[in-house]
Amino acid sequence: MSAHPRRARATSPRSLGGRRPRTASGRHGDDTAPTRRAERLRSLFGVRSVAGQVLLFQVIVVVLTVAAALVALVIQSRNDNTRAARLRSLDTATTLAQAPGTASAMTGPDPTAVLQPLTERIRHETGVDLVVVYSREGVRFTHPDPAQIGETVPGSPAPPREPVTRTIDTTQGLSVVSTVPVPGADGAAVASVSVGITVRKVAGMAAEQMPILLGAAAGALAVCAGGTALVSRRLLRQTHGLGPVEMTRMYDHHDAVLHAVREGVLITGGDGRLLLANDEARRLLDLPPDLERPRITELRLDPGIAELLTSDRTATDEVHLTADRLLAVNKRPTAPDGAYAGSVVTLRDTTELRALSGRAEVARERLTLLYDAGMRIGSTLDVERTARELAEAAVPRFADRVTVELAEEVLRGEEPAAPVTVMRRTAVSGGGAGPPPLPVGTAIPLAEGTPQARCVASGRAVLETAPGTAEAGRERDTGHGTRPPDHHAEALIAVPLRARGAVLGVVGFRRTGGAEPFDEEDLPFAEELATRAAVALDNARRYTREHAMAVTLQCSLLPRDLPEPSALELAHRYLPAQAGVGGDWFDVIELSGARVALVVGDVVGHGMHAAATMGRLRTAVHNFATLDLAPDELLARLDDLVARLDREQAAQGEDEGLIGATCLYVVYDPVTGTCCTARAGHPPFALVLPDGTVSFPDLPAGPPLGLGGLPFDSTEFRVPEGSRLVLYTDGLVEDRDRDIDVGLGILRTALSHPDRTPEQTCRAVLDALPPDRARDDIALLVARTRVLDPGRVAGWDVPRETSAVSAVRADVGRQLEAWDLAEVGFTTELILSELVTNAIRHGSAPIHVRLLRDRALICEVSDGSSTSPHLRHAAATDEGGRGLFLVARYAERWGTRYTGTGKVIWTEQSLDGGTTGLGGFPDDADPLDQWSDVTL
Repeated sequence: MSAHPRRARATSPRSLGGRRPRTASGRHGDDTAPTRRAERLRSLFGVRSVAGQVLLFQVIVVVLTVAAALVALVIQSRNDNTRAARLRSLDTATTLAQAPGTASAMTGPDPTAVLQPLTERIRHETGVDLVVVYSREGVRFTHPDPAQIGETVPGSPAPPREPVTRTIDTTQGLSVVSTVPVPGADGAAVASVSVGITVRKVAGMAAEQMPILLGAAAGALAVCAGGTALVSRRLLRQTHGLGPVEMTRMYDHHDAVLHAVREGVLITGGDGRLLLANDEARRLLDLPPDLERPRITELRLDPGIAELLTSDRTATDEVHLTADRLLAVNKRPTAPDGAYAGSVVTLRDTTELRALSGRAEVARERLTLLYDAGMRIGSTLDVERTARELAEAAVPRFADRVTVELAEEVLRGEEPAAPVTVMRRTAVSGGGAGPPPLPVGTAIPLAEGTPQARCVASGRAVLETAPGTAEAGRERDTGHGTRPPDHHAEALIAVPLRARGAVLGVVGFRRTGGAEPFDEEDLPFAEELATRAAVALDNARRYTREHAMAVTLQCSLLPRDLPEPSALELAHRYLPAQAGVGGDWFDVIELSGARVALVVGDVVGHGMHAAATMGRLRTAVHNFATLDLAPDELLARLDDLVARLDREQAAQGEDEGLIGATCLYVVYDPVTGTCCTARAGHPPFALVLPDGTVSFPDLPAGPPLGLGGLPFDSTEFRVPEGSRLVLYTDGLVEDRDRDIDVGLGILRTALSHPDRTPEQTCRAVLDALPPDRARDDIALLVARTRVLDPGRVAGWDVPRETSAVSAVRADVGRQLEAWDLAEVGFTTELILSELVTNAIRHGSAPIHVRLLRDRALICEVSDGSSTSPHLRHAAATDEGGRGLFLVARYAERWGTRYTGTGKVIWTEQSLDGGTTGLGGFPDDADPLDQWSDVTL
């Protein structure tokens, strides 16, 4: 027996198809070569050879294909024959039924004599088997068999309305019969024509194509045999080209490559045995050298790898841990058709690559965390919110617990002091082992020697992993006191929050004992994260400072305490925007005659500029209201002021212009219960009637202030007592997330409740329209109307005669006694005497006097003149000119307002008789000595 059986088999020229050496003449040395070639050809087409099996398979395929084609041809031919028979019988019957003489013959004396010859000629010329004409009652008029003419077909129905074709089996075979009605002159069927034909008469196509099909099958068999012979000859020739030495050398090369590659190769059988393992596979799996087709389960392999080798599933770069190696395993079946007859498995050691990819994955996660933190930190210009975002961004992707402490000055928006000795806990995120940290808001001193103090002093991040230092840092974060030792040591990174060279605070990153501790490679990342957060914190700090200054300025310009007029019950709310102080404002101004002006306005823009402009406009409205201007005239003057301010800013080169402002001005008169209002680009107010009905009065919409070009219109209407006037700015109902109509609908619903006080109304409105993270200021002013009791109003018409003054004084005196105000009678008579006398002398008719008893005594004298008296100093030699000094002396306030028919001079006096006018007279002086313009 040979010592190397594989080599022994390889040397057989027969087994490897080697060629024998030729002689010098070029012929084979063996005379039996032709005989051997013939035997080889006979064996080539043997049933057991591959070529013979391929040829047999091709013959079977061709025969089956030809049989299927024949069946399909027969079926198709039968269908075509039936269809042709239908068409021929139907065409013949239709032609005969619609022939001009057919209907007339049916109505003639002898239809058979006319139609029988015609139908027989048609039957012979068209090749049909049957042409029969039936009467309406089913009597045959024509038939190939004359004996059946004149007979009635039993059960024959009336002629059909439409042509009918049927396929029936007859003694002559399968036949097709078509029946067509014969229309009469009136269109009704007078007879029917039936034409029949057997299917076999139109057959014959299959017989014509059969030779062609058989010839094609024979040709296909010849081509298959020739192709198989050529391919087999070529394969045989290629195999004979290699001798035993070449085949052996090829095997040696293949064996060397298989055992020299750096990847392990395993081949397993379908029975669960290991068939082949190269050297690298033995090294990676620690397999013994003497293996003789062992079972996989007998090897000491990792359970995961053993399960994969014994299963029939495939794998691609499936990672398994065995001993101290990470192996990437690939598995594919060896059977080409996918059946599980065995598998080939490759193993690759990825331990070093895994470590390198792990570091790359950590770096990628850090970059992703920095990107996410940059997108998350600083989303709002709020210091505390930014600190919370920093703490939440690092947990749990970088640390188990994060604490942020900021200097007190930073929280107030100020520059941090140097050095920083005390900080306040601003944010905490995460948990971990150990006691809980100090809560947010706790003041924490920077104790010397702590990581926090050292990082502030050095300006760099400090890493602490020593148990003693970490424990001290934990005590600092969780409060003071004696605690049992914590065996869960913490790793701490303390990083200063620096911006523009100043320390804003400290951020502490902690990992508990259950997590991987920090190392030096984590310090750059912690510093980068803290640097980005410090920039956002500094921006929020500066914004906090500017926002606080703007809010302070705005609050100083807004009314702090509203007046308490008897005509209205008031409540208000003002909420500055979170994103920046705006220019919304409101005001309540007491006017003459117990009237009250309600004002709301909005300056376009935000910041200090808008707040300062708002203050200027509010002051201007106060000044214009002092002149008792009508609402439309007041807005016209305010429009001129805004346009002038805009021109001044443009002349100074300021980029930020006013663009415009809006205003709503409402004057309520409690004596008449009327409102006079005008608006400049502002939303109309809401009117809530005592029964809860809510409406938005259709007020003339003037242009915003500062645009100019269009006049303002005012509207006057009555308001029932107990109604509520709700004035607001657009920030209440407008929002980028909802339409203004939706906001007005919510406001209407919130207001539609009767018997609510103004304070309750404010609360209900803000509950229904919550200003969370408001992007614009919100001003809300609610006023519930009252009407002055008619018993507190008295008036008299005065003729333009100086003698009427005494009568007026008498009427006024009696009215004051009726009101129990006799103590102010003298001063009131004195004031009215002067005012009435001036109206008589310098005014025009009609002249009217009115007294109002409100919180003060109001005297009004109206006339038809628009000339207003002025207070002046009279010379010592002047006989008059001192009356208005007496009026100013005894009245708290006095003034003039213009009406559509003239003017009104009014005064207000305290009901207790006190005076707060220009000043008193000497104790020994008689006021009447100074009265020069009054006729007593």
